[in-house]
Amino acid sequence: MLVSFFSFWRGFRGYRFQDLQADLIAGVTVALVLIPQSMAYAQLAGLPPYYGLYASCIPPAIAAIFGSSRQLATGPVAIVSLMTAAALEPIAVTGSPEYIRLAIFLALLVGLVQFSLGFFRLGFIVNFLSYPVIVGFTNAAALIIASSQLGKFLGVYAEKGDHHYETVIRTVKAAFEYVYWPTLALGFGALLLMIALKRLNPRLPYVLIAVALATVVSKYTGYQKDEIVSLDRIRHPQLATLIESFNHQVEKIRLITETRSEIAKRAVKKHGRGRPCLRCHPSKTLERDVLRKRVETLRLEPEKLMELHFLAGVFDEYIKEERHRFKELRSRLRRIFLSRAECGGEEFFFPRGGVPQECRVLDDHVWRLKVGNEPLDPHRLILVGGGEVVGTVPRGLPAFSKPSWDFEMAKKLLSAALIISLLGYMEAISIAKALAARTGQKLDSNQELIGQGLANIVGSFFQSYPVSGSFSRSAVNYQAGAVSALSSVFTSLCVVITLLYFTPLLYHLPQSVLAAVVMIAVLGLVHVKEVKRILRVFVPDGLICIITFVVTLYTAPHLDKGIFLGVLLSIAVFFYYKMRPSIAELSLAPDGVYRDAKKNGLELCNYMAVIRFNGPLFFANLSYIENETLKILRNFPRLRVIIFECSGLNYIDASGVRTLELLVERLSAGGFVVAFSSFNERVAETLERDPHFILDPGKIYASLKEAIEDLWPLAHQYWDKRLEPRCPLKEVVKKRG
Repeated sequence: MLVSFFSFWRGFRGYRFQDLQADLIAGVTVALVLIPQSMAYAQLAGLPPYYGLYASCIPPAIAAIFGSSRQLATGPVAIVSLMTAAALEPIAVTGSPEYIRLAIFLALLVGLVQFSLGFFRLGFIVNFLSYPVIVGFTNAAALIIASSQLGKFLGVYAEKGDHHYETVIRTVKAAFEYVYWPTLALGFGALLLMIALKRLNPRLPYVLIAVALATVVSKYTGYQKDEIVSLDRIRHPQLATLIESFNHQVEKIRLITETRSEIAKRAVKKHGRGRPCLRCHPSKTLERDVLRKRVETLRLEPEKLMELHFLAGVFDEYIKEERHRFKELRSRLRRIFLSRAECGGEEFFFPRGGVPQECRVLDDHVWRLKVGNEPLDPHRLILVGGGEVVGTVPRGLPAFSKPSWDFEMAKKLLSAALIISLLGYMEAISIAKALAARTGQKLDSNQELIGQGLANIVGSFFQSYPVSGSFSRSAVNYQAGAVSALSSVFTSLCVVITLLYFTPLLYHLPQSVLAAVVMIAVLGLVHVKEVKRILRVFVPDGLICIITFVVTLYTAPHLDKGIFLGVLLSIAVFFYYKMRPSIAELSLAPDGVYRDAKKNGLELCNYMAVIRFNGPLFFANLSYIENETLKILRNFPRLRVIIFECSGLNYIDASGVRTLELLVERLSAGGFVVAFSSFNERVAETLERDPHFILDPGKIYASLKEAIEDLWPLAHQYWDKRLEPRCPLKEVVKKRG
């Protein structure tokens, strides 16, 4: 039992010292790719870069210990990071403490969903995400991820819109206003270098090489040019007012969020978690003093449940409005471009193009105000005159802390957690199956769900956001010669060592290079050939793939809409074809097999009809099958014998049995002889369980050939050879013309 739960022990049967060396080399190799990738993916998720290292610290080892794959490399991945940002951005300000708390809480939810699915052996649920839906979604997600890095790649700021395409348009417009060319040069150069090294030798740590070179260039060329100045050194007419408004807005949002959280806690505590909140239109007059009064009211009179529910509805809408104002103010501050000049022996910063004639411009740099999600200190404003770098990465391991449980947020994030769980599992199990096929190891899909779930659950206690198995790093792990799950343990140890000793080396890493790392990673997610292949194989699936792709692109960052629509369309197509099974009329083909006469250009017998059902016979398709059968019979007035070939009938329910009875009764009353052949065992057992089934046992044949031989003389008792010189059931008769 212990071996089945700690499945990685299976990898140590016959384990040798040479295998330990191979696992060590593979673990270090994967870590060299993981460290820069994880920082880039954390920013894609809307988190500070070092949270990617936190997510790479504990989860890889936990997933390896409790999973069943020996080569699967777990950690931050592009699609899960994108889904995390899509789930949290409508709820909290990106990068804020509340946002980080919710990202960790989301990892806990994802882990609980995955663990529950694996523990109760429900891994089959992932089959609802059909292959065309996955292909359409991943193609769209790859484009969304790549385009989301444009701002960092170009060194420009653009506020996110309600839709991703709006964000891209804003980024392009911002690039027309200003581009810091060294940023673009470093990012583009790193991208070309990674592509070249990957083609030269895929085993090379091309990501680490590009990152290391870019960091060295950044450090020794003065790529980062930041200055800390006071407000009085910036001669901009509106800046003081904008900063005051911005700080007021930040404080207001913080207070609203805290109050909303307090309301939710008290409402749940007093009223239970199953009751819905009363929603109403937000009040336009709520201000900071009103909010404080509300907080005091909550403390004094928590029993006023209707007020709590009323406020919950108000605050949800009010927070959205205030965040919109916050983004407008931040955008205005970020669009202020300054030039440094000397006036009267002192240095000042003036609006670009507005330096007085009596002042001397000191450099050709364009200085911008660094604005994040925190209040601005008028005495310590950061001006950026160069490129953006990662900056200070806290040294030390992530602290152990219990994720705070929030029922209100759990309800809001449940659908996102479910989608992330299924998508993450799909990515993990796909590469795990591919590697298991090469190595011959046994793979347990449900155990892999347990491993991924525990990785997210345990990771959430160490400040990790949602993680999953990685295509690229698992391939690197396999190519580097990993023998057992111990390679992932070594990967975790490498990340631990990096956090303890080497974080200062990451300070000068350019943000544009991290953007290039993300772009190179998602290039492998674009599969245009697969879309063409799906279209060629089955057109409805191809259309589902394209629709999922288009809807995902259009509705981004609300990525769940594309997934849900794709799943609904897949289910609809499935039921459509189940409700309209193919019904074929058979004749003898040149290879001696009875085949579909229409598809093979064969004549049909006028005296004996052989009809084949392909698909199930159940309540939803009964009328269609009955109508199609009667339509066939109306075309042959001399017909006497009807044989239903049932090898393609794989399922029948009680409604189907009753339909067969009525069909046999109607045809027998019309003077037809009805027979059946080739029932499979499952259908035959269902029919035998019905004591009232009226079909003559003598008219049920084991094979179609036996049925034709036995009933052919009866059908051709009055054979008119002028009408039918040769019987298509005895000889091959091609259609004329």
